[in-house]
Amino acid sequence: MAWLVVAYLGSLAVLLVSAFWTTNSFTGAVVHTVTGDNVIRAVTDEVFRTVTVRTVGVALLVTVLCAVLAVPLGLYMAKIASPRTRLALVVAVTTPLWASYLVKAYAWRVMLSPDGPMSWATGYTPGYGLVATVITLTYLWLPYMIIPVFAAFERVPNHLVDASSDLGASDLSTLRMVVAPLVFPGIAAGSIFTFSLSLGDYIAVTIVGGKTQMLGNIIYGQLVTANNQPLAAALSIIPLAAVILYLLAMRRTGALENV
Repeated sequence: MAWLVVAYLGSLAVLLVSAFWTTNSFTGAVVHTVTGDNVIRAVTDEVFRTVTVRTVGVALLVTVLCAVLAVPLGLYMAKIASPRTRLALVVAVTTPLWASYLVKAYAWRVMLSPDGPMSWATGYTPGYGLVATVITLTYLWLPYMIIPVFAAFERVPNHLVDASSDLGASDLSTLRMVVAPLVFPGIAAGSIFTFSLSLGDYIAVTIVGGKTQMLGNIIYGQLVTANNQPLAAALSIIPLAAVILYLLAMRRTGALENV
């Protein structure tokens, strides 16, 4: 708890404070003069608002795609696959987590290039841009959705499914009324990872996004290229607030209480 308070919450406090500082227009040095200009600009600037909407939209889309892919795979792994197949699938899902982030991102850059394997195999590739960013982020964070969903399906008692079938419910009705409420906490837990990781990502969009801008690389550009730490800190408040709001929304569903 001490490490969390000092290293994490302490750094967030410094971040929030530095958002209200300014910079010297000539030297670019940070000036500890309190001003709200950076926060106002981060909220009202049309470019920043457009990028914010795009970033939140991408994070939500990646979360939905990960859930759509993870639910049937998690169901198969937990309830249908043989023990040997289940072990093989668990290894297949977790092995990419040991690979370098950059290796995986650049692998998708090769896959999606105009002359890459996808173009050879299908005759079509989305190229570099927003679609490529969504595909890459979905691949990168999919294991973080599959693992909690698989664990949630494993915790569903088989006798509840048998009882539902004995009472005349169809397979679809059993999935909707019996299994889905029990698995939803796992989906909610996985969505927290996929949403927050996509929201803060700035490397994948740089590699496969082409001219696409997201909040992460805007913040990085302000901090490194423009040397404007206060504005970067003010922009960082936006994804932080979005994650907090998302957590509160998940909490209101009651899903996190059972995770």
